[in-house]
Amino acid sequence: MTTRISHVIAGKEWTEPTERSGPVFDPATGVATKSVDFASKELVDHAVKVAADAFPQWRDVSLTKRISILFAFRELLNANKEKLAEIITSEHGKVLSDALGEVTRGQEVVEFACGLGHLLKGGFSEQVSAGVDVHSVRQPLGVVAIISPFNFPAMVPMWFFPIALAAGNTVILKPSEKDPSAANFIADLLKQAGLPDGVFNVVHGDKEAVDALLTHPVVKSISFVGSTPIAQYIYETGTKNKKRVQALGGAKNHMLVLPDADLDLAADQAINAGFGSAGERCMAISVVLAVEPIGDELVKKIADRMPTLRTGDGLRGCDMGPLVTGAHRDKVRGFIDAGVASGATLVVDGRNPVVDGEPGGFWLGPTLFDHVSTDMSIYKEEIFGPVLSVVRVKSYAEGVALINAHEYANGTAIFTNDGGAARRFQNEIEVGMIGVNVPIPVPVAYYSFGGWKSSLFGDSHAHGTEGFHFFTRGKVVTSRWLDPSHGGINLGFPTQN
Repeated sequence: MTTRISHVIAGKEWTEPTERSGPVFDPATGVATKSVDFASKELVDHAVKVAADAFPQWRDVSLTKRISILFAFRELLNANKEKLAEIITSEHGKVLSDALGEVTRGQEVVEFACGLGHLLKGGFSEQVSAGVDVHSVRQPLGVVAIISPFNFPAMVPMWFFPIALAAGNTVILKPSEKDPSAANFIADLLKQAGLPDGVFNVVHGDKEAVDALLTHPVVKSISFVGSTPIAQYIYETGTKNKKRVQALGGAKNHMLVLPDADLDLAADQAINAGFGSAGERCMAISVVLAVEPIGDELVKKIADRMPTLRTGDGLRGCDMGPLVTGAHRDKVRGFIDAGVASGATLVVDGRNPVVDGEPGGFWLGPTLFDHVSTDMSIYKEEIFGPVLSVVRVKSYAEGVALINAHEYANGTAIFTNDGGAARRFQNEIEVGMIGVNVPIPVPVAYYSFGGWKSSLFGDSHAHGTEGFHFFTRGKVVTSRWLDPSHGGINLGFPTQN
């Protein structure tokens, strides 16, 4: 018997019957252990109304009180992060240490949001004209929606909702139907932290729920992370319906290795960034550009390390877990087949791995290609699996040209001991996030996350200052007061309540 996962609306889990639902698999066994309810348009309308009704009161709660709730949530999240990591592993498949790292990185944004009092400050100009002052404020939007992907069911929602809540918005979260339980767990922690009912709601579902949010007249903004075709659809549909949209799309991240680099470090980091979370990361390194004459040596170092990786159940202390679904596993296998057919050299074949897990799991082992050319599908397309391609280039300039010519521009990295080359790289490269001897340059919470070109639609990145501005709008007040007011005598120490 499968466990039912349903929506969380107005602080309560939905118990009414549902017309549609979908299976939730344990990727390590291939067994559907849960079912998740799919929201209809009418149920989304109900959730939005609940959030809209909760907005005026939440907006008027003092900033101090809002932040105190986020502080309490931060403490509860920290105390329960192992439980949340286990939930993620059971539905996504990533190994437990990786799931725990995801929660920790999400918690950074919660901590950033706890300090938003500083960023909410406006400006003030006295006596701009005779007896006239001008000041600015930033105010919440209202009901905002977050549509999050399967690969980071806790971290990606936490890129958005802590800032949205701290700024005074109410939230509808639509998590991936592939691993939905983390969202409900988070909603329960927020309720325990003292968040009023209706301020944070979770609706599960598929395209019907997404479209209902995109077209709902009360929803003011959409935040999305996922593949580029869907990101483009989200952006175009949302903006057409007069919403603010931040839509982060796909990636094909390159790692340029210069001849002076520490090749042992580069090989280690290529494996870490290429096969962590089974390659299901938008910041995964999927292409290594080896500047000759180091190609043979670097490929050998990577290949020699790969047999030490243990693929299996994420709860058994393995290095790499399964892919999220059987269909996605088969899609990635198809890319490997295409790479072989197109003439790339298959150095390590992960299509029939030996695993520490049940035979029915969605397994695929780490795979390494060499002599990949830019016309191959394994180079051009986002695979989103444990497939690493090595492209040989003759020079730094050729490597930079390849990176800049690609349609995706999410993240990139250079490995070198030459400070001048690194400085030149970060100046010349046309990519949103850059690592210097760092393969996965995900910014800390007080900087913003996001790429360029087809990796981003719109101009707003996640979290950091850009995230804060996305969830607020500015207002400028010009005032003249003819007589001073008097509030009476009160010797008590002033507070912020």
